[in-house]
Amino acid sequence: MIDLNRRHFLQSASLLAGCGYMGSLLAGPTDAKPAFAPRPTFDPTGLFLTWQHDPTTTMTMQWIGDKEQDGLTRPIWFAKDRSEDWRSVPGKSRQFPLTDRFIFRTELTGLEPDTDYRFRVGLDSAERRFRTMPAKANNTIHFVSGGDSGIGRHAMNNNRVAAAQAPQFVVIGGDLAYENGTSPAVFMQFIKNYAHDLKDDKGRLIPMLACIGNHEVAGGYEKTRKEAPFFYAMFDGLFDHSGYAKLDFGDYLSLIFLDTNHTTPVAGAQTDWLATTLKEREECPTVFAFNHVPGYPSFRPFGNEGEERGTSPQIRKHWCPLYERYNVDAVFEHHDHTFKRTHPLLDGRVNENGIVYLGDGSWGKIRPPKSPQQRPYLAVTDESYHLSVHRIEGRERFHVALSDTGRVVDVCVTTKRSHRRAT
Repeated sequence: MIDLNRRHFLQSASLLAGCGYMGSLLAGPTDAKPAFAPRPTFDPTGLFLTWQHDPTTTMTMQWIGDKEQDGLTRPIWFAKDRSEDWRSVPGKSRQFPLTDRFIFRTELTGLEPDTDYRFRVGLDSAERRFRTMPAKANNTIHFVSGGDSGIGRHAMNNNRVAAAQAPQFVVIGGDLAYENGTSPAVFMQFIKNYAHDLKDDKGRLIPMLACIGNHEVAGGYEKTRKEAPFFYAMFDGLFDHSGYAKLDFGDYLSLIFLDTNHTTPVAGAQTDWLATTLKEREECPTVFAFNHVPGYPSFRPFGNEGEERGTSPQIRKHWCPLYERYNVDAVFEHHDHTFKRTHPLLDGRVNENGIVYLGDGSWGKIRPPKSPQQRPYLAVTDESYHLSVHRIEGRERFHVALSDTGRVVDVCVTTKRSHRRAT
């Protein structure tokens, strides 16, 4: 673990303080450029990008509208940048939970890696842009993560700080909107905020990935997918059967998303899946795991106490040995509303061959953390609204935590570990 000059790392020197469905197959090229309206008259509500499959060749668009037939009457039109070879793909619709509105989803497949695309929602909306991920990690991979957002002022400030980094994507580690599975208006506002704020310096929309947290669920813990209606309505393209999932970026990056006892128990099927999934990716150049409740908390009790139903001890018992055995590069945790970075940990002890746990979920919520003196596994803590910026460069992974005013909270470097746990 070493320090890194922030000027080498920061991209911007000036920072502003359950039912599933699949997208349609690509239509063929049109004979001529579509008759787009000369002036946009339609602005799709809450339009944002995400992924269900390999980000090097796919992209998924989602937005919220009033009429079910809009999924067919307003297809996604798209073309490579500087090309007039436009294609259209109709959307699929479903009810936006607890409302009379609808969610529209369209997945584009067969895209070219590392390529800019233009797209429109129907013929009468403004042109927007996105970029696919590269086929190989020949250049820096650059993304932002955080958790526990909500819709308040500090969360919106961090949205803008995140956008200023021009990341390739954003990961929110649970507790997105704080709608508690019951308030469509709150969830809608979170999506609107993200859609408005998360564009890079070239105007491209920045895709969002997420895992589930307790505030996505009516009741928080030990519930079913039905009690998390908004999360699964928006993200079941990736989480098609459970609260855990994987996403592989070509053969160079794998993201693992886990459910910390909200709609799936830690032990049992999820742990079995995690063991198999990590073993299959043991030689992947970079593997990151994302979960909501932390195994190594910075505010809440370390033991079995509290509302988390003993989730933190279960994570340390069932998941941490798998992270260590199968060479996970870092684990991103949330829920405690602080900034934390642990020492590299192996078997719960400080060890240079161990894993660093980063978090702890203060995109829009905050608490005073425990100090490293109180919790010796903690290397750094801070009472800051924050997000983290990550860069993968060869064997090194750079991590910078930024506050909602752009202050650098922490900088560290982790290096791809060669250590393997014995079976």
